[in-house]
Amino acid sequence: MKTVNFTAMKDGTKAEYEFLRDQEHAFNKMTADRILRELASQAQDTIGGYKITRLQHALQSATRAVRDHADNDWVVAALLHDIGDGLAPQNHDKMAAEIIRPFVREEVSWVVEHHGVFQMVYYAQHYQGWNQYEREKYKDNPHYQSCVDFCERWDQSSFDPDYDMLPLEHFEPIVRGVFSRKPYEQDVLQPGLTLGLPTSK
Repeated sequence: MKTVNFTAMKDGTKAEYEFLRDQEHAFNKMTADRILRELASQAQDTIGGYKITRLQHALQSATRAVRDHADNDWVVAALLHDIGDGLAPQNHDKMAAEIIRPFVREEVSWVVEHHGVFQMVYYAQHYQGWNQYEREKYKDNPHYQSCVDFCERWDQSSFDPDYDMLPLEHFEPIVRGVFSRKPYEQDVLQPGLTLGLPTSK
């Protein structure tokens, strides 16, 4: 079978859906390839008005995480936290979080999901009607400080065209390792656990 015969899902047979399941498994195994390809394409995508490209921002953020001896969950989060900027500029943080959520611990996906709000502390005071301290509504969340630290140490500081960042090739095995995990494994998600960022050197 090369393709299914049905043109409406309700008409599919058991054999056709078993065939599609196998195709989906093969497709899922290539997720890391698609992510790395998307990151590479961002080398041509200059962030409007900034001095660097989107890829450079991702590499700088992830390089800072590596140099802080962060674990692979944090490194992938730093690398991919803005990957949704092109397609979802108004909710890029949510998009990035959904990409990594099945493969990293809950704390890390929560931080990526909320980093956009937490970043407002650096610039919202310059926009009429914007709340600089919008993040305070999350102050009782156990991951609050992790998100504060993520933004301060790895995100907001990574717009420097002269920063000595690691190349994308350095991160390829880390990305492949994280996305080869079985999705939604409780041992990976570790719900309720807050480790925080590694101690800054």
